[in-house]
Amino acid sequence: METSVNDHIKKGLKKYFGFDKFRGEQEKVIQNVLSKNNTFVIMPTGGGKSLCYQLPALLLEGTSIIVSPLIALMKNQVDAIRHISNDESIAHFLNSSLSKTEIKRVKNDIVSGKTKMLYVAPESLTKAANIEFLISVKISFFAIDEAHCISEWGHDFRPEYRRLRQIFEQISNVPIIALTATATPKVQYDIQKNLNMLDAIVYKSSFNRDNLNYEVRPKKDVQKQIVQYIKKNANKSGIIYCLSRKKVEEIAELLQVNGINGLPYHAGLDSGTRARHQDMFLMEEADVIVATIAFGMGIDKPDVRFVIHHDIPKSIESYYQETGRAGRDGGEGNCLSFYSYKDIEKLEKFLQGKAVAEQEIGKQLLSDMVSYAETSVCRRKYILHYFGEQFDDKNCNSKCDNCQVPKEKIEGKSFVLMLLNVIDQLNQMHKAKHYCSFLTGKETTDIKQFNHQSLDSFGIGKQKDEFFWNAVVRQACLAGLLQKEIDSYGLLKITPPGKDFIVNPTSFSLIKERDYDTEEDGDSVIKTTSVGAAFDDNLYKMLVDLRKDISKQRKIPPYVIFQEPSLKDMCFQYPITKEELTNIQGVGTGKATRYGEPFLHLISNYVRDNEIDRPQDITIKSVVNKSGLKVKLIQNIDRKLPLEDIGRSQGKSFLEVLEELEVIVASGTRVNINYHIDSVLDADNQEEVYDYFSTAETDDIVLAQEEFDDLYSEDELRLMRIKFMSEMAN
Repeated sequence: METSVNDHIKKGLKKYFGFDKFRGEQEKVIQNVLSKNNTFVIMPTGGGKSLCYQLPALLLEGTSIIVSPLIALMKNQVDAIRHISNDESIAHFLNSSLSKTEIKRVKNDIVSGKTKMLYVAPESLTKAANIEFLISVKISFFAIDEAHCISEWGHDFRPEYRRLRQIFEQISNVPIIALTATATPKVQYDIQKNLNMLDAIVYKSSFNRDNLNYEVRPKKDVQKQIVQYIKKNANKSGIIYCLSRKKVEEIAELLQVNGINGLPYHAGLDSGTRARHQDMFLMEEADVIVATIAFGMGIDKPDVRFVIHHDIPKSIESYYQETGRAGRDGGEGNCLSFYSYKDIEKLEKFLQGKAVAEQEIGKQLLSDMVSYAETSVCRRKYILHYFGEQFDDKNCNSKCDNCQVPKEKIEGKSFVLMLLNVIDQLNQMHKAKHYCSFLTGKETTDIKQFNHQSLDSFGIGKQKDEFFWNAVVRQACLAGLLQKEIDSYGLLKITPPGKDFIVNPTSFSLIKERDYDTEEDGDSVIKTTSVGAAFDDNLYKMLVDLRKDISKQRKIPPYVIFQEPSLKDMCFQYPITKEELTNIQGVGTGKATRYGEPFLHLISNYVRDNEIDRPQDITIKSVVNKSGLKVKLIQNIDRKLPLEDIGRSQGKSFLEVLEELEVIVASGTRVNINYHIDSVLDADNQEEVYDYFSTAETDDIVLAQEEFDDLYSEDELRLMRIKFMSEMAN
């Protein structure tokens, strides 16, 4: 009997999907679904979860109901299924995007038995009319995709998912298959309990994606690093994740300005634009998608070669799922994240105002993310441990930054023993932060609340700081001596091996952790600069001399030609064309045209004579000149609107308007603000200040104020400097 079932399954696999064999435990899962048993599938992104419910749906009588969280995901899945059949009716979705006529067609196809798969949003299932209809037709089974949405401890909790079991029971008593790519043991139990399927057979694949390379860098000069990284991986598909829509737009514009074919994707764009950008990425008309987390769920693009996190995600589950979109074909997959603790503090602020339990869960998930980012142990081992899987880091094959360049190790037996004894003394009733404060002798509010500062052992580990003790906690957890009790939001408990360690301490190799707040870009494992990226003092002196010669010839101050930051940037980037010169800080097309030729000639000869290896990934071009707000600012000035009113219309202060004008004129664009200056300074005063800037060695405002004994305000001097630079430099 089993042989005939297996043959039936394999024939279906070949007939519908064109495959000769299954991957991993797909066949066992499908057999279990066909046997009408509850099934729970935990399988990494790219592991073939969809097939586990799609093939049974095609083989069984009736229609399967597949709950899916996103309209875009449903459409993608339905389109994929329709490609394997001659009849478009084989799969439908039912959601708010359909018209009444389209809904009627869907229901007719289900009644006639043509539709084997119906994708629905949980919100659609709650509608009485839909429930009433589904009760009247034959249902083969319920499938819940992205089942982690059920759990409050999941990274994408959706309250409406917790009502699914109740709705299923109203419709039909058929088996359930729940599927997810990310589930810690806690989340797994929460899902099964909520769906009343603790009897489900669980199929759990390894979470290890051995083709992925993990790297975390300090978040410094992040935009420059992203442009350099993508240019070094030219013509490869990649995704950049940002937490805010504003940052998505900013980074997408940055890529475009620097000649990279990138597009934005976020919920603020209209559905047509989102669909078009997604299709362009899938069809390789765009190399890079810059997106919020909404992008990528169920998107089957196998050859994404890199995933960059501009902002660290809210949880390891999110991180794992998003990085999992790289290298789904088993080929190259690089996962680069930029980390700053300031981002974590921002995310913690977003939790304020939520229910206490939700705040505690959110903080715990963030704490685990911080631990991952700051750890110096094998990142692959850390991720797998988080999901309850043991991994020998010798098998990492140096596919993470920490294994590529291992950090210093010290003997940590005495430190681990000290930590375990303190946890035991304090009755295992606190979180890691409390123990780190106790060990370092820091009298926090929590410490005082429990009067722990009065204990003899308070401050016993003060020879080391909290950062060090956090590392001891993390590595003791990873070694299995401690565990975080999830239900109590991260209280540390000593495990049986930990209790054995207290009685019989053994050698413990402790790895020095990375401090990203002090680490420089140069400490990054994968270098992003070439030989030419160091500051060139010799070239700088030559450029300063050239600027001085030109200033004498033209009888203008040197800073009018190119300001000091521009010259210094040239000494990093070695521009030799006009286009490259416009990528230099503070240099626009106007200034490059007016003054650039002798500088480009000097730099070109210098590069040739000294055999300079120029960075091909030149410093990113500023997007300020392309900003719609900048254009509007100049247009409003042309209309002679008061600068204060212009600022108010854009939500900016007068000072911010001045700063923008300074950037605009410094890069070579002329603006005429005489109408405003005339309202605050008379002609004699204007002439006096203008003459000063004409002869001054520097445009420093503080020195100008001293020269005039504070006769003029800072704003007045800055206005006149803008006028002078606009007329003389541009």
